[in-house]
Amino acid sequence: MKNAEREASFSEQKVLHPVHLFIACLEEKTGALGEISLKINLNKLSLSDLTGNINGKTQSEFFSMTVTKEVVQVFESAFKYMKRYNQVYVNEGHLLKALLTDSSIKHHLFEEDKHTILTLGTTSRDMIAHLGRYTFPRLNFQTIRKAKKDDQIILGNFVEEHFSKEWSYTIRSGFQQEKPSIYIALNEIIGFAAFDVYRNKKGYFGPMGVVKTSRVKGVGNALLHHCLRDMKEIGYEYAIIGGAGPIEFYEKACRAVDIPSI
Repeated sequence: MKNAEREASFSEQKVLHPVHLFIACLEEKTGALGEISLKINLNKLSLSDLTGNINGKTQSEFFSMTVTKEVVQVFESAFKYMKRYNQVYVNEGHLLKALLTDSSIKHHLFEEDKHTILTLGTTSRDMIAHLGRYTFPRLNFQTIRKAKKDDQIILGNFVEEHFSKEWSYTIRSGFQQEKPSIYIALNEIIGFAAFDVYRNKKGYFGPMGVVKTSRVKGVGNALLHHCLRDMKEIGYEYAIIGGAGPIEFYEKACRAVDIPSI
């Protein structure tokens, strides 16, 4: 967003346009956005030319400069995507989807480029975390314990109610192990995390979920690190985080990075 303001400051109108946000996304060099910038080749000057038509200007709480009304609409769309996916932060995926609804951008892109952007930037990605030098951090949320055999029914029902039948099946199958590699967050169950339970894949973290009302409180971070500590002690050099939805969470929590798509 800061880079988008910088782009807009170079423009003739000095007004922030959705195209400036799009250019800023393409100039990111890390994470999913960095991979997009490597896979598609768009001319920055030709994109900048799209900012000429301004239908209306306004102020936005997210920016320190004047923005077009289309920018406001883009963020309204991004918030709708965030809520649709039951998340609590707007991320790059939500923003990219919203930007591709802007008429000036979507009509400028080839269908192949749109497909690449949506595939790399808006879908869940596998990530990898290196455990070679991993150390268990100091955690704010302490009420975490290893699941026991008699937790199977209540945890399975919890996961099915708050997340999905597929995740519930995966968690229930994890209880077939002699010592289930599953953690739960208490007092009443508000979250869970597991490893080595998805199709018996070793070194595979997930699924993990926290009820929406308890997010942004350190619960997911604590669940993640309890699992990573066990994986480190088992001897895993890496943890594969399958289908990571909130990519930025894992980037920050354990320095995980995207596994490039082929």
